Amino acid sequence: MTIPITDVTHTELTCANCQACCCRLEVMIITDTGVPEQHIATDKWGGETMLRLDDGWCSALDRETFMCTIYENRPWICREFEMGSYDCHDVRVEANCLPS
Repeated sequence: MTIPITDVTHTELTCANCQACCCRLEVMIITDTGVPEQHIATDKWGGETMLRLDDGWCSALDRETFMCTIYENRPWICREFEMGSYDCHDVRVEANCLPS
């Protein structure tokens, strides 16, 4: 069981203040979860990744709500990445992406 942690501002992460920092990470598609083709890119080695747009964000991210538009079909890696976990905290600090 992972116990959610707070970031350096000591604000608990929730869906309301997350800001989807992890949606800027490169995400390999390693299992078939039904990701729609328009959100898949092929890297230079032939591997499938989530498409990221020119702004650096995942193409499946709704830019107004910061919610995933393909949540039920998101990649396995996205399913395993826990909001508030130590990995999440590290990504947020590295990206200077702190909750409001």
